[in-house]
Amino acid sequence: MLRLTIRQVIWLSIAVSLIGGGGITVAAYFAAKWLDARRVAPAVSPTVNSDPLPDAEPPLQLDADERNNITVYERVSPGVVNINTTSFVEDFFFGAYPQQGSGSGSIIDAKGHILTNYHVIEGANRLDVTLSDNTSYPATVVGADPDNDLAIIRIQAPAERLRVVPLGSSRNLKVGQKVLAIGNPFGLSQTLTSGIISALGRPLRSENGRTIENVIQTDASINPGNSGGPLLNSAGQMIGINTAIYSPRGGSVGIGFAVPVEVAKQIIPDLLEFGRVRRPWLGITNTYQLNARLAQRLNLPVSEGLILTGIAPRGPAAQAGLYASDRVIQRGGQIVIGDVLVKVSDAPIKSNEDLYRSLRDKKIGDTLPVTVIRAGQPLTVDVTLQERPS
Repeated sequence: MLRLTIRQVIWLSIAVSLIGGGGITVAAYFAAKWLDARRVAPAVSPTVNSDPLPDAEPPLQLDADERNNITVYERVSPGVVNINTTSFVEDFFFGAYPQQGSGSGSIIDAKGHILTNYHVIEGANRLDVTLSDNTSYPATVVGADPDNDLAIIRIQAPAERLRVVPLGSSRNLKVGQKVLAIGNPFGLSQTLTSGIISALGRPLRSENGRTIENVIQTDASINPGNSGGPLLNSAGQMIGINTAIYSPRGGSVGIGFAVPVEVAKQIIPDLLEFGRVRRPWLGITNTYQLNARLAQRLNLPVSEGLILTGIAPRGPAAQAGLYASDRVIQRGGQIVIGDVLVKVSDAPIKSNEDLYRSLRDKKIGDTLPVTVIRAGQPLTVDVTLQERPS
């Protein structure tokens, strides 16, 4: 059905009247106007895309702690390496077969030195280090300190491939402080876990039976393969070296231990220069721990201490005149035993661990007052410390 607007009706009426009056030309003009007005532009419909619009991805919202985790990981993880070890073990028929192991380590300088645990590389016939970019290099042992379960190995890699893990401080740590661990648990390289410091000042027995003092306890997940990797603070600085876990089943149960970085900083210079830690030594080679029952039988005025049963012939204790004996002698109706060590400087000595601890912060060449019980009487002599033989 034809629909005309009012304007179109007016134009058409004018044209008809003009035609009726003989004004053909004028009529034609008004007819053309009417036709022009009749040409209505088609309605323009908006372009419709038949494909559904993709959901707009909202901007990633990260809290401050998440951003910190990401920053520390991106900055430090390139300096954490995977250490693969190969040891040859004899079987029942005296044949040798390879045994594989793995651990972690931290690059500590641009020369390719890597700090790790001693137990990671102990007994290994071959060491291979894999960097975060998956390049691999053979490694050699530079120095080892079984007493603190630490070691340094080295790779010959271009300096531009080496990212150093910065050493922080473990002096002012607080329980509850956030920590992060990076390592290769079960061979899964570049794994990040986080937690808090659960306790401080823990003693931990090393592989050779010595006690490592002031160990850091953390609930950050540490598993086999994490050993030797860094424990980091929120600034991305190494505050400890992950070394052990407490686990009834071999997996992380939220109790891990790390050697304080201050211990590492004290021994790194010796490991780099001498391959071992030069420790002071009293020259005492064997002792027997005194107890109250034995002290009563020997008629001693003390109930605790160390009976000296062996000293090095030309060691510091021998030069200071200390006496050792591995037997009890009856002489003139009197019981004679070795000197009973009861004090080094101001530190009471009740066990071999006390003796070891009393020398921990001393230096070779220091002279210390040493108190012993001899023939029932206290005696104090000065002993000048020497380097402990390797």
